[in-house]
Amino acid sequence: MGLANLIVPKGSRKTPKRVGRGTGNGHGKTSCRGHNGYGSRRGSRLKPGFEGGQMPLQRRLPKRGFHYPFDRAMEVVKLGAINGRLPAIPPDVVDAAYLSKEGLLDSDKGPFKVLGDGELNKAVIIKANAFSKSALAKIEKAGGKAEKC
Repeated sequence: MGLANLIVPKGSRKTPKRVGRGTGNGHGKTSCRGHNGYGSRRGSRLKPGFEGGQMPLQRRLPKRGFHYPFDRAMEVVKLGAINGRLPAIPPDVVDAAYLSKEGLLDSDKGPFKVLGDGELNKAVIIKANAFSKSALAKIEKAGGKAEKC
């Protein structure tokens, strides 16, 4: 069998419907659109969720809750994770840029909070937007300093 001998199976290719080309093919005059109404007009398309004039579902259901538009999602970093990523000679300052480079933060642009989960063995200055009380105590116990930025 070669490419020259291939044939298309009967019925696999359908000829397109030619509307508005006379009455002989049955698709003339109104071009399969009916006589009147929204669907007969040019450019008509029902929006998603349209239920034929019935009150749509998104309007039948009650509104719930409230979205505060100024909410800032804070990322969270644990002290144990910071301690595990510190080298033998720790840097002077551990800030958002350092933590994002180490892979503990998604981005160095947004705010983040340091939690006191884990231990800190090295004295470093940690700059963050917020600290938990236990994180502050553990940082000062290790001889470091916590600065809000």
